[in-house]
Amino acid sequence: MAFATSTSTTFLFFLLLLPFSAVGQADDGRVEVGSSLTATKDGSPWLSPSGDFAFGFHPHADRFLVSIWFDKVPAQPLVWYLFDDGNPILAPAGSKIELTAENGLVLRDPRGQQLWRSDIATNEAAYGVMNDTGNFVVRSRNSNVLWQSFDHPTNTLLPTQTLEINGKLFSRLNENNFSQGRFQLSFQNDGNLVLNMVNLPTKFVYQDGPFYTSNTANGSNSGVRLIFNESGQVYVLRKNGLPSYVETGATLPTPTPDFYHRVTLDFDGVFSHYYYPKGSTRVRNWSTVWSLPENICSRMGQRGSGACGYNSICRLNDSRRPTCSCPPGFSLLDPDDKYGSCKPDVELDCREDGRVAMEDLYDTTVLLNTDWPGEINDYDLLQPYDEQDCRAACLRDCMCAVAILKDDSCWKKKLPLTNGREDGGFSGKAFIKFTKRNRTLPSLNLPNVDEENNKGTLITISTLLGTSMFINFALVGAFCLGFLSIYQKKLPKVEQVGLETNLQVFTHEELAEATNGFKEEPGRGAFGIVYKGTIGMSTVAVKKLDRAVRDGNWDKEFKTEINVIGQTHHKNLVRLLGFCQEKEQRLLVYEFLCNGTLADYLFRNAKPSWNQRTQIAKSIASGLLYLHEECSTQIIHCDIKPENILLDHNYNARISDFGLSKLLMMDQTQTKTGIRGTKGYVAPEWFRNMPVTAKVDVYSFGVLLLEIICCRRSVVVEETAGCTDGDSSILTYWAYDCFQEGTIDDLIGDDDMEARHDRKSLERWLMTALWCIQEDPCLRPTMRKVTQMLEGVVQVTIPPNPSPFTITVG
Repeated sequence: MAFATSTSTTFLFFLLLLPFSAVGQADDGRVEVGSSLTATKDGSPWLSPSGDFAFGFHPHADRFLVSIWFDKVPAQPLVWYLFDDGNPILAPAGSKIELTAENGLVLRDPRGQQLWRSDIATNEAAYGVMNDTGNFVVRSRNSNVLWQSFDHPTNTLLPTQTLEINGKLFSRLNENNFSQGRFQLSFQNDGNLVLNMVNLPTKFVYQDGPFYTSNTANGSNSGVRLIFNESGQVYVLRKNGLPSYVETGATLPTPTPDFYHRVTLDFDGVFSHYYYPKGSTRVRNWSTVWSLPENICSRMGQRGSGACGYNSICRLNDSRRPTCSCPPGFSLLDPDDKYGSCKPDVELDCREDGRVAMEDLYDTTVLLNTDWPGEINDYDLLQPYDEQDCRAACLRDCMCAVAILKDDSCWKKKLPLTNGREDGGFSGKAFIKFTKRNRTLPSLNLPNVDEENNKGTLITISTLLGTSMFINFALVGAFCLGFLSIYQKKLPKVEQVGLETNLQVFTHEELAEATNGFKEEPGRGAFGIVYKGTIGMSTVAVKKLDRAVRDGNWDKEFKTEINVIGQTHHKNLVRLLGFCQEKEQRLLVYEFLCNGTLADYLFRNAKPSWNQRTQIAKSIASGLLYLHEECSTQIIHCDIKPENILLDHNYNARISDFGLSKLLMMDQTQTKTGIRGTKGYVAPEWFRNMPVTAKVDVYSFGVLLLEIICCRRSVVVEETAGCTDGDSSILTYWAYDCFQEGTIDDLIGDDDMEARHDRKSLERWLMTALWCIQEDPCLRPTMRKVTQMLEGVVQVTIPPNPSPFTITVG
């Protein structure tokens, strides 16, 4: 009887303790100030009322991560975790997180040192709540929200959660590493939802070539927030209150409340909507409603490695997820990171170039439907080339790592390779160059004799080989000299530029035939007359260089400049195909661009759209950046103006006549003002006997940018409507006056509504142009900085008066 009484008393005692075993949490998920959790393997979390979500310490290796997870789903996937600057805060065992009135949530290590705290007003916190939405909230006495996990997302959003302007999700580094990874989903200032690559460890976000964009940056009706509603729909809410759904063709499971939902930016860069049936004990994996982008391997950015690492190949599996692999002759840089970069097993060695036949050192493997697209990988384009020529060209070039053949075009590519992918829609071939294992010549098979006989045999063989080699070389040399003397007599007198380029050398007779006797003249310029012609199946532009005075250095300068220009290759430069150098004739053969000059396009009656103009300006800036910083030899154009910008069939801008100004005498034509350049675009330092640098092109680009913004010439004679107190005949003066007076709408006119609606970009572009035309070259940005200013990557500050030393008449 006494035993029964004792047992009942003990049972009642434990019943009284039950509320406290949940660490001070009520049934409604409420957590009182003073409650705490301790990092132990068997520690209890704070649960939501339904028990669907848990807040607490989640074990990670030998440490613990303060996190929120699905408590009733196998593997308990995390939906939020504590982080600082993109890195998880890993606490040692015995650490404690406590809800305090002063600082809200506070995390301390076992010694009591503070590791993290939530930012709230002092002495305001009254209680916390772990909600059934998966949101942990710290509230004040009057129930105001002081802090909530929904405002600090990591890689996941839950139903009822939103992503506001400048909100971000970032991927993990890999499946088991919670550090910030290589992908970021951000809701930008302009109202666009964009998925970009991130450079590690700098965390710089590559703005070019996003994997996905919602296209909701549309001025007066741009996006205001990303919403994940209770029905499982994900959309960008626009200013007019209407939604733009992230995925319109997806079918949600019904009824929606019977499933858990989450959208997660996974470590491989894919943004996916997942669902899982509530109460299931048999389903092991989450199902996918939709995922973006449709093909993450198809990124076309110029910077960053792509979905996989450098030198890697990206393939989509059946689940539309990327799988990465190294091409033949390459292996993973980090064997534990299968999504990382690949390195060549044996480095290409240019030191042996010329001493040993490249075919003896290297061979190629062919991969079908494989490419590393993008101008940043290409350094040479050969056409028309067939498979045999393309393979041989790469083998014989010590810098060539891969050659891509599509149709009759052969692209040589250098390391590191970016954005590699295998795509069934690409009908080309990739020739992967690898080093042969046996790189040495076979040794002589000498008989097995004693050491002294070996020495004598080696001396004898060496003598014989030396004598025979001398005789052979003499015979071969005599044969070659005889052959060359006969062959040269049959060749036309065409001077060669050298082996540095792959340009085709034409005779004057060939070009006269190609242009039908130089009859069709589509244009004239400061450097000469341009004639339209046909070579084979291609339409070309033949420029006959004009030179009033020829000095002794003319041929040397011509060869030097042609070698430099021939090695350039960029999508925003007009490509030089060949040349002619016979007697006094100097002709250049370019690809023909059908849509004429930017001057014709910009100053005609029908004004191009704001979007078209901004794309053209960015293309020109990209081409100048290449000439100034990315060429093997810096090229200063010296004559940037609308007439020297040509437009291809898609109205993409291409810079022409780059590098040719050095071939002209300074007083050669009337379009020159005693200097190199054209009136209205010339940098002031030309007049002041100052050193000329690439900043002269920056000045000219600034003037051109103002012309693109305003769709008018930089210098006009007739009166132009605009700022009433300024002289609008000189665009650079008028633009600054309008900017200073806050009347920039006068620059674009009443009919340019697209530019008016994009006012932030308009102001940023105008300030960029005013920085470019500063009289002091030191104040002008570089073209790299200019491109960043145009893209909005860097902040553009208010420019000073660009002409403080110039007296303006007006």
